[in-house]
Amino acid sequence: MTETPMPMPLPAMEQAATSVPPAVLLANHLKALKLPTFVREYEKVALEAAQDRADYPRYLLRLCELERIDRERRMVERRIRMARFPHTKSFDTFDFAAQPSLNKALVLELARGEWIEQRRNVIALGPSGTGKTHAALALGLAACQKGLSVAFTTAAALVHDLMEARDERRLRLLQKHLASVKLLILDELGYVPFTAVGGELLFEVLSQRYERGSTLITSNLPFDEWTSVFGSERLTGALLDRLTHHVHILEMNGESFRLASSRKHHKNKESCKMP
Repeated sequence: MTETPMPMPLPAMEQAATSVPPAVLLANHLKALKLPTFVREYEKVALEAAQDRADYPRYLLRLCELERIDRERRMVERRIRMARFPHTKSFDTFDFAAQPSLNKALVLELARGEWIEQRRNVIALGPSGTGKTHAALALGLAACQKGLSVAFTTAAALVHDLMEARDERRLRLLQKHLASVKLLILDELGYVPFTAVGGELLFEVLSQRYERGSTLITSNLPFDEWTSVFGSERLTGALLDRLTHHVHILEMNGESFRLASSRKHHKNKESCKMP
C-alpha cells in the first residue's frame, strides 16, 4: 500500500505571507532594508504613478529619488549635530558690505569646500565683532552640506578638554578624533592665554593635522602677537610655520557688527522719544 507523502512545510516567509497582509509585510521588509522613505511614500507615489500612467521603472525611480534626497538630508543633519556648532549660520545672512576688507570672492570660493579636500587651512583675523565666527560657522555648514566631517570648538574649550583628557588617561582617544575630522574649526584664539602645558597640547593637535586635514582658526590677534597666547616664541613659530604653509587669510577689519547694531538700536530708541 502506497503511503500518501506528507506535505512539506512552507518556508517561514511563505507561511507568514498566507496570514499577514502584504502591506504589513512590505512595511516590515522596507524597514529591515532601512528604507524609511519608501515606507512613508510608496502608496502616495503609486497613486501619482497610476494617474500619470507611469510604468514600474519610473515608479521605482521616483521612490529611489525621494529616498536618496531624504537620506542625504538626514546625513547633513547628523554631520551638523556632530560638529557641535553653537549656532547654525550661513552666508545668506552675512553682511559683506560692512566688511570691505574681506575678500568676498575668496569666501564664496571657500564655501565650495575644495580647500578642505586639498587639506589647506583658513585663518580669519580681525577685531572682536567683525563676523569671524559667523564666517567660520558658515564655512563649517557648507562643509557639512558637502558631506565632510566637521568639529567646532573654541580654543579655550579645546585646551580645557585636552588637559582634562590627559588627566583622565583618554588623551589619545581625543587626539585621534580631532585628527580624523576633515575640518577642525578653532574659534576665538587669542582671547585667553594658555598655560605651558595647554599650549603644548594644542600645538600637538594642530601638528597632527598638518597636511592631513584642514583647520580653520579665528583670532583677534595678528600673528606677531600669538606668542602672548602660547607663551613661547619657539612653539608659536613652529605652529605658524605649519598653519601658514597652505593657507588662505581672511582679513576682517571693519566695524564691529555688534557695536553697529547697538548704535542703531540706541539711535532708534532716541528717535522714538522725540516729540
